[in-house]
Amino acid sequence: MRKRFDTKFNRYVYEIFTGEWHTTTEQNIVLQTLLGSCVSVCMRDRVSKVSGINHFMLPSTRQLEDIIHNEDARYGIHAMEIMINNMMKLGAHRGGLEAKVFGGGKVVKGSLNNVAESNVEFVLTFLNMENIPIVASDLGGKGGRKIYFLPDSFTVYLKRIEISEQIKDTVAEEKRLLKKMKSSAEKESELTLFE
Repeated sequence: MRKRFDTKFNRYVYEIFTGEWHTTTEQNIVLQTLLGSCVSVCMRDRVSKVSGINHFMLPSTRQLEDIIHNEDARYGIHAMEIMINNMMKLGAHRGGLEAKVFGGGKVVKGSLNNVAESNVEFVLTFLNMENIPIVASDLGGKGGRKIYFLPDSFTVYLKRIEISEQIKDTVAEEKRLLKKMKSSAEKESELTLFE
């Protein structure tokens, strides 16, 4: 995570990257991320105003025991659980949680498109099963997204990103991580990839 002051927002901006998450009680900040095929969930508790954001690359590892023992927030199942649990530690209550969901763009041909579809399906299923209402979403489609989440108002600004140098860097990082995870999976049979 990178923190910087942004004069346009007149607030500190916390930028998170693939496999990261952040929970906070701070209100006068911006939480930002850049998405390609990955998905990000912006969440808050309506009462306590505790907020969180994550950025995950794949729904889960293949085997349940790996999910339970894997603390890698690149996997959606862990990214969601760790974010929710940390929000609760800060005073959030499960019954008050609501979400805004973004990402899953088909930014390139090949395996990342299937990953994008799997991420979208996972996050919608997970939030439905957990009875966490989705109050806004922008999922799928082509291209990337840059999101700016303001916890104090639960506002999310979205900027669509066509394939450009900025999104190419994100896609390259997603491909690098996917290749690394696929290599690890082939060695340990822990991961199912859809190509």
